[in-house]
Amino acid sequence: MIAIGAGWLWSLIWGPDTANASALSEPTRSIGAALTNRDATGTAFLTDAMLRAVADRGASGKLLATFETPGDTLVVDSLPPGAHAVVTDPHAPADTLPGRRPAGIWRLALAVGNAIRPIADFSIITMRPFSDKERGRIGSYLIGSWPGESGQVTKPRYENPRGFIEVTPENRDTRVSEHFSLGDFLTKGQVNVWPKYLVLERRLVDKLELVIIELERAGIPVEHMTVMSGFRTPTYNATGGNTAGRANLSRHMYGDAADIFVDNDRNGTLDDLNGDGRVDTQDAAVMAQAAERVERAHPDLVGGVGTYRACCGHGPFIHVDTRGYRARWSE
Repeated sequence: MIAIGAGWLWSLIWGPDTANASALSEPTRSIGAALTNRDATGTAFLTDAMLRAVADRGASGKLLATFETPGDTLVVDSLPPGAHAVVTDPHAPADTLPGRRPAGIWRLALAVGNAIRPIADFSIITMRPFSDKERGRIGSYLIGSWPGESGQVTKPRYENPRGFIEVTPENRDTRVSEHFSLGDFLTKGQVNVWPKYLVLERRLVDKLELVIIELERAGIPVEHMTVMSGFRTPTYNATGGNTAGRANLSRHMYGDAADIFVDNDRNGTLDDLNGDGRVDTQDAAVMAQAAERVERAHPDLVGGVGTYRACCGHGPFIHVDTRGYRARWSE
């Protein structure tokens, strides 16, 4: 189940509203007019606020997408009386999609009567179900197998992923938050194989955005944060790149871990965050301290924070995850 929004109590209707417009109350007709008239005064401003309130943007307020598996029920409780939440195809915004949607990227919209106004900056991403993986692959994309598939792991946070986000060259730039897109979290390798498949948890993206907020509160501007490593397929986690020190049950395989560094000048390495004229683990520590503050303020996002020195062709960075219990290390 996917929950979106908090505020006014609402019901959700999947599909077009067939109510007779003449039977609608005057306030409802006014809201309906505002949905399609951005120049309307008063009500239009309220409607814009409603549109933002409908979408669950996380504790950071920066999330721009939610993820579902086919058949999930979308629960919306932030709508004004007389309106309905619908899901639309971004390429055909007048059409609504039923509750059981195929894998793809859709738009959440607000509908009153026959008026439909999409929420332009928020996506509903329907994943491929986990069962679509056969013999370690979906199509030509090699993924591998999770320990849970053979019964080796029974802990809840190590269960098999719910599903896979299908990423194509056309949708890889889809924003999942203010600073991050789908493509930022893809496993390295298989460069010419498309579509690719991604496991990603919203709570990780929310935590990363909260780290950015904490850094900026400390006077450190963040224009760009690089995800050095996001999701890792089980196959890549075991064999790809430098596997030294990599955990067999790496949180990267479960879509809730990322190795990150601030790189405002986009030169491929961590910036001098503490202003001492050097780039070293002290700058990574500035990021780790921000992550500590996030966890104190948001215990539901507790997890691992690791600090890494420059090595093997990369600069210092930190690891952040939301494993559900506190873990700290440095290498």
